[in-house]
Amino acid sequence: MLEKEALILLGYLIAIVLFVCAFTIVFVMFFLKRKNLLVLQKLEAKQRFEKELAKTEIEIKENTLKNIGWELHDNIGQLLSVANIHLNILQQNIPKEQTSQLNETKDVVKQAIQEVRSLSKTLNNDVVLKNGLPASIQTELDRFNRLDFLTADFKSEGSPKPLQSSHEIIIFRIVQEFLSNVIKHSKAGNLKVVLNYTQYQLHIKIADDGVGFCTKTTPTNAGMETMKSRAALIVATYELVSEVGVGTSLELTYPIHTHARNTL
Repeated sequence: MLEKEALILLGYLIAIVLFVCAFTIVFVMFFLKRKNLLVLQKLEAKQRFEKELAKTEIEIKENTLKNIGWELHDNIGQLLSVANIHLNILQQNIPKEQTSQLNETKDVVKQAIQEVRSLSKTLNNDVVLKNGLPASIQTELDRFNRLDFLTADFKSEGSPKPLQSSHEIIIFRIVQEFLSNVIKHSKAGNLKVVLNYTQYQLHIKIADDGVGFCTKTTPTNAGMETMKSRAALIVATYELVSEVGVGTSLELTYPIHTHARNTL
């Protein structure tokens, strides 16, 4: 009788232990799941904040560039135009032997007017969106060729697809930043830009034949970090390759979104 009661009691104890263990396991699993969910939500909130912060910074920069573009076109451009008018008036009242010098000055002023207007177009995002990505890049490269910085070649392959407006601006600014670095640092004689549109993506490759640099030992500058962060913002793959004595290239692959273009 005692043995039977002992077995029943042992059975109860085992059942209680199993219940406590099961409850503990369920509680721990629920706690870990809840903890992981909170960590994931915190991470997503941080990513959203960083994305919104980056977007805001880009919008501020774009507005600044737009204002600079307006100032260049409306004020500096107008002043140069007035200077050109005064030179035309002056030309009528100077000795013939000084005409050639005055004509050279007029040519310089005309070239300055053309460059100011061209630069103002690439700084204004409204103009970039109106002209489209290929034409905007072509305008930038034409300016380099006119100023004899280097020999720039441009090719657009495939049928251009409509891109989300804000993304199109970001892509152009990445290209523009790379081109700026080429002019400042590469000492290149030749530059090639290729845009390739396919059904699902836009692939951009830019390559120069400049001095190059070692990517492992050369610290990244602000421009390189800006290009990389902007590419991440639009979910584009970004690869910068450089070799000393060979040159530097940038490859950017952007997944095309086939919805209608929106304003920035």
